[in-house]
Amino acid sequence: MTSAVPIASGNLPAEPNSFVGRERDLTELALMLGEVRALTLCGPGGIGKTRLALRLACELVPDYPDGAWLVELADTADPGLVTRRVAATLGVREEPDLPLAETLTEALRARQLLLILDTCEHVVGACAELVQRLLAGCAGLRVISTSREPLRVRGETVWRVPPLALPGSLDGPPWARHEALRLFAERASAARSGFALAADNAEAVARLCRTLDGMPLAIELAAARIRALSVEQIADRLGDRFQLLASGDRTAPPRQQTLRAAVDWSYELLTPPEQILLRRLSVFAGWTLEMAEGVCADEQIPAGLVFDLMANLIDKSLVTFELEASGDSRYRLLDTIKEYASSRLAASGEEATLRARHRDFLLRQAEAVVAKAFVRGDPPWPERVALYQRIAMERPNYRLALSASLERGDAEEGLRICSAMRNPWVTYGDVSEGTEWFDLFLALPGEVPDAVRGRALVHRGDLAFEQEDYPAAGQCAQAALDLFRRSGDLDQAGALRLLALVSLRAGRHDEALATVEDAIASSRAAGNVWEEGLALSIKAAVHARQGGLREAQRTLEAALDVLRDNNGWGVAQVLYGLGGLARARGDHPAALRYFGQALTLYQEIDARPEIARCLAGIGWVALAQGDLDLSVARLTESLQLSFATGQRLAVARGLEAFAALAARADDLARAVRLAGAALELRAAVAKVPAAGAGARLEDLLEPARRRLGEGATAGLLAEGRAMTADQAIRYAMSADRADQPAPGADLRPTLAASNGSPGASAPSALTPREWEIAAMIARGLTNQQIADELVISRATVARHVANILTKLGFSSRAQVAAWMAGRDPGPSG
Repeated sequence: MTSAVPIASGNLPAEPNSFVGRERDLTELALMLGEVRALTLCGPGGIGKTRLALRLACELVPDYPDGAWLVELADTADPGLVTRRVAATLGVREEPDLPLAETLTEALRARQLLLILDTCEHVVGACAELVQRLLAGCAGLRVISTSREPLRVRGETVWRVPPLALPGSLDGPPWARHEALRLFAERASAARSGFALAADNAEAVARLCRTLDGMPLAIELAAARIRALSVEQIADRLGDRFQLLASGDRTAPPRQQTLRAAVDWSYELLTPPEQILLRRLSVFAGWTLEMAEGVCADEQIPAGLVFDLMANLIDKSLVTFELEASGDSRYRLLDTIKEYASSRLAASGEEATLRARHRDFLLRQAEAVVAKAFVRGDPPWPERVALYQRIAMERPNYRLALSASLERGDAEEGLRICSAMRNPWVTYGDVSEGTEWFDLFLALPGEVPDAVRGRALVHRGDLAFEQEDYPAAGQCAQAALDLFRRSGDLDQAGALRLLALVSLRAGRHDEALATVEDAIASSRAAGNVWEEGLALSIKAAVHARQGGLREAQRTLEAALDVLRDNNGWGVAQVLYGLGGLARARGDHPAALRYFGQALTLYQEIDARPEIARCLAGIGWVALAQGDLDLSVARLTESLQLSFATGQRLAVARGLEAFAALAARADDLARAVRLAGAALELRAAVAKVPAAGAGARLEDLLEPARRRLGEGATAGLLAEGRAMTADQAIRYAMSADRADQPAPGADLRPTLAASNGSPGASAPSALTPREWEIAAMIARGLTNQQIADELVISRATVARHVANILTKLGFSSRAQVAAWMAGRDPGPSG
């Protein structure tokens, strides 16, 4: 059986140029990763750790059904952000009142996935803690880390990345057998057409590569100079520099001295404008041409020269083209170059000025996007989506801008950036990060305009509502409303809307209706059509809760009219609400139409929890219509997506849907097991006893009690409660898949694993291949012996063994052998 269906195959970037050498290293590392679960590539900056990790991942990605995922940590200065960066990369969303690391572990528990953590040394403690936790809870996970020092976690294998192979002396062709020479030749030929290693230059190239200790980055920097200098000139100049440096007090490790000297040499060959631009670019965490012109240009570097200067830096291997997104080319500095350029910027005395320019540019950009994104008329929705995606892509830069504002004590600018980032924080699951930034700036002393502070309080309350912290949401909304009223600000709609939501959540329907009427009036007085549409949606929800479906329908239609040519996210919310009303009325065609339209809009902004909700809505309507094929397809997609994004409450609802499907098929045993799994998951998420959620499925359980008996039903519920979320999902979907539970597979909990007996978790069914491998484990065969007997790779065997351990809830091969003893051999026997 494969792991949960992946949402994507990974995010490995395209290689910027050819990968040269390290064939033996790659072979050895691939074999090693078949045996170990945590591999750390260590070495100084410029040795090629990241390129080696990415090439290794590219070669191994077919072995990981859930893909290979790169998490870049170079710009993550705060150790507290490490888990968030990993979760955001993998699409895992925060859950209210649960640590994100717990949600992340649960979401990855069943996945066969390769995770690459790049540049860990400055947050090594946080990386080590997260890796240790993930490895303990996720048997199918493998982690490759790159760092200048080991993580020092249990089970870690440290690989010291060596320099490229160097010739001791040249004894004639073929020179290409030496990796360092091959790299120089490859990069030099790209810089100057027609360059090739030959008898007349090979000795100079070898001397140059030996001088540079085989450091890949240093060799690439030197090769980029082939346009202006001969190989002999480059080698001579570098030789002179190193002889000069050797006479001084050099306390850095030798290879770090080598790289520093190579970068120094490259920097000093730049023209003064190129030097200025390079050091100024270090304020970015990736950038576009527009950003470089907006931040780096001044009387020293006119904006019209920025592109040409940047092109020169690209030619000299100091700036790297990263990717093209939303029609803009993006660039970055390699970590080592960025570190060097930052030190040069600090020494120049203009660091504070450039960081302020960077902050101010991003603030203008964010507020310009918000001004366009939530108004009626132009720009059209596709352009708004592109703007929204651009803001989301710049989140690392916004973190830098917020840090700069905090260091300067600029509360107003910090709160304005936070308000502009409210929607990306919600959509991409960084709600806790948003609340922390808001709280830091709200607590700063100093004068802040009432309009800025009031708007920030409303957005802080919105984030609290997302976290289901309703008292905090109400307090923020009330504080904002008091501030608006004291200052005479007419645009009080956001605060009133949030207060109405809190009242609705608390069941105070009359209070909610009165407050939302005030919100509608305030939004109309201020000409705020966005808040008017949202307030109308809340009013419709109040009517629906009070049983007024017709009034709710009319109000939602009014909201749709207000928002129709506004932001598609709000339109999708209204459409989803209309779908729910249509379903409640039994108007199935209308419900499918509304849910489908909302789904399309949510997919355009990749709002995954909302996508899962729409898919579930379609599935429930299809079930009511008797279209079981459509129902199963959409509910399956919804359940998989909810699990992939770590939303356990949504998973519980999905299991309830599959319980209803099983009941429709008259498979009461399956229905009751799934009901038990859903009840247990709800209890775990809600922190309340499982019995508290029992009433939700009473209509399903009562027929089972009548037909199966109280005792049998209680036993089936217990079996369901013993399943993990992943086991329950597999069981829910097994009826329509080839990997159904094996004959004789026991879904009941067994003895605790602590005494050497089979594990306490209810085992999911093994596939025929897994039964076969489990039998071989029981015979005492190693992974290599199993691979030889089955004619498959050792890495494939290791994945099957990890699956078996996960499904059976075991931690050792000995437990598998004990479990197999005396059992029916299963489908393979």
